[in-house]
Amino acid sequence: MKSALIIYSTTDGQTLEICKRILLNLHVEDTSKIVHISKAKEHDLTQFDKIIIGASIRYGKHKPELYKFIEENSSLLENKDSAFFSVNVVARKPEKNTPETNPYMQKFLNLSTWKPKRLAVFAGKIDYPKYGFIDKHMIRLIMWITKGPTDIKNTYEFTNWDDVNNFSNRLNT
Repeated sequence: MKSALIIYSTTDGQTLEICKRILLNLHVEDTSKIVHISKAKEHDLTQFDKIIIGASIRYGKHKPELYKFIEENSSLLENKDSAFFSVNVVARKPEKNTPETNPYMQKFLNLSTWKPKRLAVFAGKIDYPKYGFIDKHMIRLIMWITKGPTDIKNTYEFTNWDDVNNFSNRLNT
């Protein structure tokens, strides 16, 4: 049995929830773990057979810490069984929910020195009641422009958990 390290970068927590589901479905040792990207350097990455990184988008960008981590560890990542997934609300649209059609995944692949062996894109979640004033209204404007939900009293989860389960199963092969 193999061990896996799942590294995440999240803004509102949905990426972490997706990581938990992936770990639940992986056939890996009990020593496998999920860590925030800021804590990943505290672990010996060479001790893990699989490294999976998940990162969310906010205002059209992955966080700089994602690219910094990849730059510092690109040769190790290239030599591991590795995967990357992006979480963004644009992926709620069927025409933008694959690695080939999602603009943020394509942007990531263009900016990153790492070329993961497996890729996935998952739609995220909008939790208007949880956001501060500026985020709430900026996200609402973006949703209005892109014909998404704009009622700021509600939470909208777009994650297709079957897709997450299918990705997890592909990671087992």
